[in-house]
Amino acid sequence: MQKNPNNPIGVFDSGVGGLTVLKEIIKELPDENIIYFGDTARVPYGPRSSDTVVKYTFQSINFLLEKGIKAIVIACNTASARSLEKARERYNVPILGVIEPGARTAVGTTKNSKIGVIGTEGTIGSKAYDNFMLKSNSELEIFSKSCPLFVPIVEEGWSDTDIAYLTAQKYLLELRKTGIDTLVMGCTHYPLLNNTIQKVMGDEVTLVNPARETAKDLRELLEKEEMLNVSENSPYFRYYVSDQPSKFIKIGEQFLNRKIEKIEMIEIQKY
Repeated sequence: MQKNPNNPIGVFDSGVGGLTVLKEIIKELPDENIIYFGDTARVPYGPRSSDTVVKYTFQSINFLLEKGIKAIVIACNTASARSLEKARERYNVPILGVIEPGARTAVGTTKNSKIGVIGTEGTIGSKAYDNFMLKSNSELEIFSKSCPLFVPIVEEGWSDTDIAYLTAQKYLLELRKTGIDTLVMGCTHYPLLNNTIQKVMGDEVTLVNPARETAKDLRELLEKEEMLNVSENSPYFRYYVSDQPSKFIKIGEQFLNRKIEKIEMIEIQKY
């Protein structure tokens, strides 16, 4: 593990969705330097095989390690579900995923023990959220639904459009009928659809954004390891993508409410 507290945190996702995690990390840890990698050439990870997702995860971590990062956040639910344990076994650096923090929050939020989980095919198929929540409380009823079209809708910048609303209705009306009172947005892209999802589900359903809890867990980890940035310099943010960056910049700036200036396209396959 790198022992320099001023080294950056590495964050990666299959695309732009992980910026929902980055946004929460910046709120929770405003003094930290951050390097973000979005694997925009290979998004989405959801429909891909476990072996492929593990391969992509390792390539992303290898790239970030070259940048001297002190901790890694896998800001992708599919990669967290399929690769987190393997990555922790392989690499000597603290690695956090987004599933455990989100699952823990959902268990603590529900009043009627009925929880919904939405995510990519890969995340839902892995039952990673279900397994973690049922370990905490075996009496829970969990209703899962994959929503594969949500990722491309977000990537196209169509989050608050009729297309998004009609798609959400098609996916979520069945879930609404189950009587859940808590819904985990189990894909980092989905908080960008927060307003649309809330409108379809109704105000009586609490939406859980795992990104917030992940940022809190990261703070705890860095405090425990005495790795909080102590430099008086302004923090820096650097972005890397595996495909042409123009669309990433457009959506990313909208969501982060800040300019994305230092961005570079890389060949991730060579890692």
